[in-house]
Amino acid sequence: MTATADPGARRAVVRQSLSVGVATGAYGISFGALAVAAGLDTWQAMALSLLMFTGGSQFAFVGIIANGLHAAPAAIAASSMLGIRNGLYALELTHLLGVRGTRRVAAAHLTIDESTAVAVAQDDQRTSRLGFWLTGFTVFALWNLSTLVGTLIGTHVGDPRTYGLDAAACAAFTALLWPRLRNRDAVAIAVVGAVVAVLLSPTVPPGIPVVAAAAASLLAWRTPTREQA
Repeated sequence: MTATADPGARRAVVRQSLSVGVATGAYGISFGALAVAAGLDTWQAMALSLLMFTGGSQFAFVGIIANGLHAAPAAIAASSMLGIRNGLYALELTHLLGVRGTRRVAAAHLTIDESTAVAVAQDDQRTSRLGFWLTGFTVFALWNLSTLVGTLIGTHVGDPRTYGLDAAACAAFTALLWPRLRNRDAVAIAVVGAVVAVLLSPTVPPGIPVVAAAAASLLAWRTPTREQA
């Protein structure tokens, strides 16, 4: 990976970062609405988005509040698996970002699915770093803003997931992934991850299918083909 970037590549990563950030940030409306429906007030919901800032764990926490302690084991399991996933992202990004001092704290807080995906999708180091920071800050700002909006209008519009906001984030990821499927190996790895996630999703707690799919994809990537052997 080189350390230079042409203006066209920079414009492309800015478009990717903003599109992913907007699609994901808008989904925070759902969290805000569900948080107040579960009994949290606006400031409590905002504190979760500001300090926790990991969507899956936030929804799991709200699930415990809404459904009682009997839902805690599944929610804790889901949150733990999501935390492991973010830790794996950090291992991938450590050398790529090369941050030091207090910037490491900011980088850790912004290490999420979206910022990692945009960063690793780039072909050079500068655009990778730009993609990480721009995506992370965009999602952070919009997620917190939309959380506030969700707490204020949630009781009037119901669950915003019925309007397809959850699908918007998935669509943004698909658009980001599609250009990377340039050969049969990449397609095969993507298919392996998708199949594992689809098979596990109906039967295991949230978060586990994502980690299992990532592990299966990694094994598929590391396994040499017959031509390589």
